[in-house]
Amino acid sequence: MNLTSIRLITDDVDRLVEFYETVTGVVATRPAPVFAEFRTETGTFAIASSATVATLGDDAPKPGPGGSIIVEFEVADVDAEFARLRPVIGDVVLAPTTMPWGNRSTLFRDPDGTLVNLFWRPLS
Repeated sequence: MNLTSIRLITDDVDRLVEFYETVTGVVATRPAPVFAEFRTETGTFAIASSATVATLGDDAPKPGPGGSIIVEFEVADVDAEFARLRPVIGDVVLAPTTMPWGNRSTLFRDPDGTLVNLFWRPLS
């Protein structure tokens, strides 16, 4: 079994796609207006409209802050990425900080309120 992707559900696909294109520097693949994918060497991050899960009824994931989800991207320079993205980040949760285990991280919320972590892992 291989993990293929993680998907965020939203009521505004275009807004989240624009945000994550800015964050990642990757242009999303858009096979349909209700769905987008960011393919990287290590996995795929997807964004989909709530309409794509409507057939699940009350069990469908709901758009909005994912209380148990943090979308994480490894970057070469956390401080440089934070400075580049600061104009588009509305809610900074953690300014660039070296964590007790050695990673350098910054956390902020995307336009739907999901936590995003940009981190750098020191060489072992």
